Amino acid sequence: MAKLKLTDAAIRAAKPRARPYKLSDGRGLHLLITPTGSRLWRMQYRFGGKQKLIAFGSYAGAGSEGLSLEQARAKVSEARALLKNGIDPATQKRLDKIAGKIAGANTFGIVADEYVAKIEAEGRAPVTLDKARWLIDLARPTLAERPIAEIKPAELLVILQKVAGRGQLETARRMRSLLSRIFRFAVATARAESDPAAPLVGAIAAPTVTHRAAILDPKEFGGLLRAIDGYDGQPATHAALKLMALLFPRPGELRQADWKELDLDKAIWVIPASRTKMRKEHRVPLPRQAAAILRQLHEFTGPKGLVFPSVRTPRRPISDGTLNAALRRLGYAKEEATAHGFRSSASTMLNELGFDPDVIEAALAHVDGDAVRRAYNRATYWDQRVELMQRWADHLDTLREGAKVIRRDFGGAA
Repeated sequence: MAKLKLTDAAIRAAKPRARPYKLSDGRGLHLLITPTGSRLWRMQYRFGGKQKLIAFGSYAGAGSEGLSLEQARAKVSEARALLKNGIDPATQKRLDKIAGKIAGANTFGIVADEYVAKIEAEGRAPVTLDKARWLIDLARPTLAERPIAEIKPAELLVILQKVAGRGQLETARRMRSLLSRIFRFAVATARAESDPAAPLVGAIAAPTVTHRAAILDPKEFGGLLRAIDGYDGQPATHAALKLMALLFPRPGELRQADWKELDLDKAIWVIPASRTKMRKEHRVPLPRQAAAILRQLHEFTGPKGLVFPSVRTPRRPISDGTLNAALRRLGYAKEEATAHGFRSSASTMLNELGFDPDVIEAALAHVDGDAVRRAYNRATYWDQRVELMQRWADHLDTLREGAKVIRRDFGGAA
């Protein structure tokens, strides 16, 4: 064994010089004395045929933090043990530092927040981010401070059962799915080794699927159109109900429409990708009737900003429940008609009228799974969709007037 040379007395007696110098102890360990008086532990060694240096910290003098002589020698022993096993001590030190940093940011709350920041950077819609934050908040009281790698399936099951016990089966189902994505993110970022939410698939009773109510009978739909004509509420809500019937968009796409998306002269509404369910820009041909409604509404809410602003503040659109509340005011129960139901009404009746199903799907902004076919459809169906939307608007005029509905085959025209 190499003879150890340093003593605490020798270290304390060492004075700074004009240039840095070393006090050697053996086995590669030395104390570097700097001109400023700092005393720094260093170890020289060879690894992979190269001379290398690793720093252990400062000497623990009187009243200062650092490593004592014996602690520095213990560090050398640890480093030599690593070298004996073919491990570079400097590399291991960097890995340990990274692991320590990760360990300091490994709670469920921190990882969940990072996951939300990640999907926000990926361009997820604000409504998706809000739902994710809301579901995470349901788990925070129990999980926020827990190291994410230590969370077990049983802990998650208790949380999910509590939510399901309130009758919120769909919320519990979505919560399990989100938790699973968060844990997979933790695995990908080296803070967990598995996803404890994965085994819980099927552990919560599946919710009963309730389809959004829609009026599918043409004559009854004509009655709804007449009722909408008689609506005496806010002009923006009145116009939105009419446009839901004419254009059958998703309610959120219509509610958040901005005047800059509309070109009334060219009769087109361009819904940006950020607001569509499929994250693809959707262009909607405007029939004459829709353009007329929008021109009239422009006098109330234009020339810029939201097309359907809230009564409380023009900076926010009408709420998610405004259209459904208007339908209730018209006498339609939630089991009879909903804002989203206008899409089902249009889809059903357009198919019954004989329009090309592919054109109908394109009008509804349903994305084809085949990317090539989707691109082809977008290029070839525009003129057919323009024709479909105008025919549909004209058909609604007929239904509104209460005329006898005669089924015609529009397949060739559409």
